[in-house]
Amino acid sequence: MNRCPRRNHPAAFKAKVALAAIKGEKTLAELAKQFDVHANQITQWKSPLLKGAAGVFGRAKAGAAQALVGVKTLHVKIGALTLEKVFLVQRARFNPTAFRRSVLFTLYFLDSKRFEN
Repeated sequence: MNRCPRRNHPAAFKAKVALAAIKGEKTLAELAKQFDVHANQITQWKSPLLKGAAGVFGRAKAGAAQALVGVKTLHVKIGALTLEKVFLVQRARFNPTAFRRSVLFTLYFLDSKRFEN
C-alpha cells in the first residue's frame, strides 16, 4: 500500500485559508474542497488566528521596547570588550614576552575547559 507523503503547508497558505474561513462566505466543506485540505485542519488554523489577532495591534510597542533593551545590552557589551582590547594592547606593548606567555596560558586553559563538557 502506497502512502501519500505528508504535506507541509506554508504559513501564507494557512493564513489565506484561515481568513477565508473567518469571512464566512463559504462553508467549511466548500473551503476544504477548494483548498484541498480537511475541514478540521481549517478549524485548527482558524483558532490561533482569532486568538492572536489582538496581538497584531498591541504587541508592536512591547516588542520595540524589548528590542531597544537588547540593543542597549549589546552596546554595553561592546564597550566592555573595547575596553578589554585597549587594556590588552597596552599590556602587550609594555612587556610583549610576558604578555604572550599569559595569553597562551589563558588560551590553553580556556580550550581545555571548553572541551571537558
